[in-house]
Amino acid sequence: MTYENLDAKLVNALLGDGRASLRSLAEELDVSVTTVSNHLSDLEDEGVIEGYTPKVDYDAVGYDVTHLSDLEDEGVIEGYTPKVDYDAVGYDVTAVIQLQVEGNALPDVTDTLRDHQQMTSVYEVTGDYDVIAIGKFEDTDGMNDQIKQLLTDPDIKASNTSVVLNAVSENEQFELEVEDEE
Repeated sequence: MTYENLDAKLVNALLGDGRASLRSLAEELDVSVTTVSNHLSDLEDEGVIEGYTPKVDYDAVGYDVTHLSDLEDEGVIEGYTPKVDYDAVGYDVTAVIQLQVEGNALPDVTDTLRDHQQMTSVYEVTGDYDVIAIGKFEDTDGMNDQIKQLLTDPDIKASNTSVVLNAVSENEQFELEVEDEE
């Protein structure tokens, strides 16, 4: 039995299903429940996993929010994911990548970005650029390689990349407005 990369595999399993039981995680990772429990506790104590948050589809929230199970049934809450501190696991370079794209190629470019595992957010936007993507990288060489690969796409007309110096607030959830019941 080897535990090489077990912490990374555990984080990845939780990213796939943040509500997975210790038993199902142990079966998936082929280790004991105690091992999963101990490693999970260590990841939480070390701040790698900072908590667990529901994945909320805010666009779907246009009605009176009353029961968590109703929100899950309606697809407003799309599951739960651990809140991972990527800096703590070596992904301490955050890049904001802005791209100008040929108009009809926008879906293809955004699909390519979305499918890249290190892109944490991809947005179609208005303004001088058509797409903004946020990526997490282990180092600037990895970031640079990804950007060079993107720029080989003939549908990308221009790009601008900013490296984040300090994440003041990142991936924060916000409370929904609730009307007072009278």
